[in-house]
Amino acid sequence: MRDNNKNETNWVERKSWREFQLTGLIWWINTMLHTFGWAIAYDTNDDGEIVSVYPARVKYRGFSQDLVEDGYRKVTKYMKDNSNILYKEAKL
Repeated sequence: MRDNNKNETNWVERKSWREFQLTGLIWWINTMLHTFGWAIAYDTNDDGEIVSVYPARVKYRGFSQDLVEDGYRKVTKYMKDNSNILYKEAKL
């Protein structure tokens, strides 16, 4: 993609759903979506590989305490590991 200054910039880097899941971000987004009765749902194969992703209407709200603690650990680790690059990108 190109920016307004015609400089080559890679603005989008495609990632896998599995990588997104491992960051804890699906959990984090779903905590907000649950407020409205929605979630990002996914199906996995026997190896844990995500094979399909879809929006879903859900009747439950929130997660168990164990999942909440695990989710916060994953998201916090992602922020710690990526804070420098996120800060640099925010300055673009």
